[in-house]
Amino acid sequence: MPAKITHATGAPKIYRARIRFGASLAVLMAASLGTAAFAQDAAPAEDVETVVVTGFRGSLQSSISTKKQDLGIVDVISAEDIADFPDNNLAESLQRIPGIAIDRDGGEGRTITVRGLGPTFTRVRINGLEALATTGGKDSTGANLDRGFDFNVFASELFKSLTVRKSQSAEIDEGSLGATVDLQASRPFDYKGFTFAAGAQAAYNDRSEDTSPRLTMLISNRWADGKLGALLSVAYSERNLFEEGPSTVRWENAFNQTSGARFQSYSTNGGSSFTAIPTTGTLTGEALAISNALHPRIPRYGRLSYDQKRLGVTGAFQMRPSDSTLVTLEAMYSKFRADRTEHYLEALSFSRGGQGNPQSDIYNYTIDGTGTITKASFNDVDIRSEMRFDDQSSTFGQLNLIVDHQFTDRLKAKVILGSSKSVQDNPRQTTLSFDAYDVDGYSYDFTDSRNPTFNYATKNGCTVNQACYWAYSSATTAGDASLVRIRPNKTDNEFKTAKLDLEYDLTSDYKLKFGVARKEYDFLTRQARRANENVPAAAATFLNANIANISRTVEGFGSSWLVPDVDKIVAAINFECNCVNSYGDFTTGTSSVGGARGLNRAASEVDNSLYAQIDFRTQLGNMPVKGNLGVRYVETNQHTEGYLTATTYVSVDRTYNDTLPALNVSIEPLDNVFIRFAAAKTMARPLLTNLTPGGTLNTSTLTYTGGNPMLDPFRSTNYDLNFEWYADKDTLFSIGFFQKDISSYIQNFNYTAPYSDLGLPLDLLPNGQTGSTNYVVTNPISTPGGTLRGYEISLQKPFTFLPGLLKNFGGIVNYTHVESQIAYRTSTTSTTTRTEDLLGMSPESWNATLYYETEKFSARVSAAYRSRYLTNLLPGSGADFQGKNETLNYDMSATYQLTDNVTLSFEGINLSDEADDRYNAYNQALTGNTNQDALLEYTRSGRSFLFGIRYKY
Repeated sequence: MPAKITHATGAPKIYRARIRFGASLAVLMAASLGTAAFAQDAAPAEDVETVVVTGFRGSLQSSISTKKQDLGIVDVISAEDIADFPDNNLAESLQRIPGIAIDRDGGEGRTITVRGLGPTFTRVRINGLEALATTGGKDSTGANLDRGFDFNVFASELFKSLTVRKSQSAEIDEGSLGATVDLQASRPFDYKGFTFAAGAQAAYNDRSEDTSPRLTMLISNRWADGKLGALLSVAYSERNLFEEGPSTVRWENAFNQTSGARFQSYSTNGGSSFTAIPTTGTLTGEALAISNALHPRIPRYGRLSYDQKRLGVTGAFQMRPSDSTLVTLEAMYSKFRADRTEHYLEALSFSRGGQGNPQSDIYNYTIDGTGTITKASFNDVDIRSEMRFDDQSSTFGQLNLIVDHQFTDRLKAKVILGSSKSVQDNPRQTTLSFDAYDVDGYSYDFTDSRNPTFNYATKNGCTVNQACYWAYSSATTAGDASLVRIRPNKTDNEFKTAKLDLEYDLTSDYKLKFGVARKEYDFLTRQARRANENVPAAAATFLNANIANISRTVEGFGSSWLVPDVDKIVAAINFECNCVNSYGDFTTGTSSVGGARGLNRAASEVDNSLYAQIDFRTQLGNMPVKGNLGVRYVETNQHTEGYLTATTYVSVDRTYNDTLPALNVSIEPLDNVFIRFAAAKTMARPLLTNLTPGGTLNTSTLTYTGGNPMLDPFRSTNYDLNFEWYADKDTLFSIGFFQKDISSYIQNFNYTAPYSDLGLPLDLLPNGQTGSTNYVVTNPISTPGGTLRGYEISLQKPFTFLPGLLKNFGGIVNYTHVESQIAYRTSTTSTTTRTEDLLGMSPESWNATLYYETEKFSARVSAAYRSRYLTNLLPGSGADFQGKNETLNYDMSATYQLTDNVTLSFEGINLSDEADDRYNAYNQALTGNTNQDALLEYTRSGRSFLFGIRYKY
């Protein structure tokens, strides 16, 4: 359908990991096979069906039972009571499921990848309704302004079960290529009667040396012969820590002599004499080698402090007015405060092409075989001490009503009405800096790239931990002016959903399902900036004269340096008041700063869908067969808004539809052996950042750079084949194969197209131009996708066949291998491609848990591995990709049941203090840069230990 448009003015570690995984898998497989052999020779045992298993092993039994009974391919984590998940948040709980890998931010899990597909391709439902929760991020990762779900908003204790649906059914909401994650909170009818549980923990972080609380409580009861019930659960935690390490804000070269030159001269004799690097003509020799080589854009140390508070509340009321009707009212509230202070000590000159540059002189340098300057000394370098403070919170609220009604013995219906809203609010994002200009003798050494050394030399005879080293300047004569940057921002996401599901028993073995749904989604993001990010001259003079009184000392990396103190500077000059800021209107998103306008945009979608599905159970010979077959039709009505020029705010409307058939079949050729097959067409809507009609339109040069509201969704055809063996109620061995034929992928590209293809208003064109006028366009477009395929192996088994105390052990291990080669266009101006893994996809991941459990004591240790993966395409400064190196995280948990009601606990999280290791990858034929592991960021956040007590009645 045509768009409607309107506008208004305004490597070695990997092999070791494989060996460790292989050894764990071999042990568990031998244990599983040993069970069968032992059972043949053993004397008749007691009837295990009568044994009630609780605790961790009981939770595993519940998960296995759910997986076995489902018609599709699912994995489940069940928590039998409050505080069973021993993780910081939901993401860290989900990483125990086969095929799931997590990405961490600030030392804790934030997002998930399912079978190689990242957050954009995964949909999340809370209590049966699609929802979205987003958080802010540090300077290197940024806030979430898209469709990916940030799981760190929620405490894991709020939920009774986590289900990952890896195969699609017609009755499951559309929007996912990877999986649908269902988060289910507890309900009063989950419990037989009065239930009360509470827990208190003290969490200690060995890096921050801080102790903080973690509290949980659940109370539930039923009345009127069990026909009325109410439940309330609360989880509260605090977390104070810091992470620290080096970073570079990308690497780049200075090949462009006129605008990108970074060095004005070089020395080959240790700095005794220097040779100028020409700014015109053809470079040769050392001048060419230095200009072509990669150097860190902003080499720096960073220390980031986090002050987090997470509050979650769930409430549920259920009533059964008759045997045929069940009414459930549920509410959820979560608030995640994540105030963050970032301190950096950095060399700024290498990121600039103007303001006095080229001015730095390089000597004592080393250029390695990848074309990287790994070590060098410099004169005339500008040093900066930077401080950024974020007052950041994420608030989530949801309310939903569910009515289940049985009309007859064969016909029943379910109505779901609900809404949710997520608000990521950053009302105070302030960055300040001190500067030291033209420092001689600065040096860096990235020979050990994850443990570089820096020498900031002296200025005015002083070092970086003395006030006389630093200055505050509002002028740009010597270099960049000192910062007073204020950039408050806010993002709202809201869902409103109405669903009706009908189920009719055609026979005892066949069920016909039919449903309709309407979902409304609204997205709004706003940022404001100061018109001038300098303070008045008089204020600058005052600050420069009082450096010692408006600063404080930060210690780290075996050193210390002075940093601006935001509270002291606010008290001194009150720079956050409106009289100085010259803000635009933050409530409407207007701003006098052009750089902020692109971050003011909105989108809304109305999705109407219906489905029909048949669930069946039958026989193929003597083999039981079950499954479902159906089709889902969805119409997406899309409305997007954004700034096209400094004064023009544009909106674009578009409608498209998808027909999505789905099949799930399960055959049981032998008792408790299942073969499952699934096939489905799936879709995932484009990133919100790509859909904005905002950008830059120049009708004189006939160019447009911006978003693309006409993008089609990602579409894929998925196939799954699983083999599952349930040897007993405690044991599961499964192998799953999967393939996703992704028919389209979205990348930025430069091309020529008629103006009418952009979906923008025709009345923006001047006289003489029409919709057929060709424009040179740079924006996201759909490009050929690729095939993603892989396999999963999973085994869980208690070692009850072993003698003595060994029978109390058990293990869980899973391994996932994924392959997907995408032909990326690594230049926006040519068709040159580079074949690499899908963004966000780790080719290998595994989890392993060894547990020990008796009637009173339980302990387990877990390891989670994720191989290296790509995160960004064409991130800037000439890089092809950014990515993250492999991680291996260890966690543990132990409990002791002191009495029937009281349990003591001890937990350890991130026991190896795993680093967040991010990199840039280059492959530039023009300059010879081939570094595939150039440091982007390398930080550690410490180990956490939790001591606690739980009470349950």
